[in-house]
Amino acid sequence: MIELRIQGMTCQHCVAAVREALADVPGVTQVVFVDLETRRARVDGTAMRSTLVEAVIAAGYQVESEDTER
Repeated sequence: MIELRIQGMTCQHCVAAVREALADVPGVTQVVFVDLETRRARVDGTAMRSTLVEAVIAAGYQVESEDTER
């Protein structure tokens, strides 16, 4: 499981965009959640963290550097 702290989400449309971007990454088996209030996303699967970060950035958002892989 990988958890990311996302910057730049301001509405539910942003949440949906981040969720879709993460779901499209090869190796993602489940986007567990994308939460606007906590600015966190959690993903299950075999995808590399760096690939997830790239997908979020390509969708127009930022990822805080203190993220952890769990």
